[in-house]
Amino acid sequence: MLKMTCTALVVALGVLPGCARLDHIGRPPTFSEARETPEHFAMLSPGLPLETDQGRVLPEPSLWDGGQASLFGDRRAAKRGDILTVVIEIDESAEISNSSNRSRNGNESLGIPQLLGLPQRIADDLPENFSLDNAVDLNSSSSSGGDGSVRRKEKLELKIAATVVEVLPNGTLSIQGLQEVRVNFELRELIVTGYVRPEDISRQNEVTYDKIASARISYGGRGQISDVQQPRIGQQVLDVVLPF
Repeated sequence: MLKMTCTALVVALGVLPGCARLDHIGRPPTFSEARETPEHFAMLSPGLPLETDQGRVLPEPSLWDGGQASLFGDRRAAKRGDILTVVIEIDESAEISNSSNRSRNGNESLGIPQLLGLPQRIADDLPENFSLDNAVDLNSSSSSGGDGSVRRKEKLELKIAATVVEVLPNGTLSIQGLQEVRVNFELRELIVTGYVRPEDISRQNEVTYDKIASARISYGGRGQISDVQQPRIGQQVLDVVLPF
């Protein structure tokens, strides 16, 4: 019974660290939920309205009178259902190198040649050539060294039309865009979600990716080519389960 319990414990210790990886066995890894982030809770809090002493809300200042469809109207996305263009131009590189060395030496010695005559009395009971003059003598030495480096380079240039799916109480826009292109038996998909401030949208009704809060950008695909490039599900399961 004890042997079976120990075996089960070993298997559990090998499986538990890989439970988080079970999420993407046979499918792409899922994004973390953007609606449960602190940014989303902060955006749900309405801003302070502009009020006069009589409690009336002041109208927004405007240089002209007209809606989005008018000749001089603001064509930028502002309400639920509006469409804007998301410009993704990622060209980043990073290089990190670390090196560390550590060494330590220690030497401890303890002797009791005289202590109220006790060492002499104890020496009579000790084997020959044993003495308390050098009762303890310790030496230790340790050293460690490590090197690490990271090099990364990413470049992605895309444009996608996104839709305003929600206007939060503070005026921030929640956007979502999905684009799919099928070539033969391979489907390429681009997904963009996040939160945008209306003032960050340009007069051309465009917003760059670096102005999107809680941005989730996915560019990938599925099809025959993607299936061949991925390890089999059984192999992925073994990579998670096997502890060695």
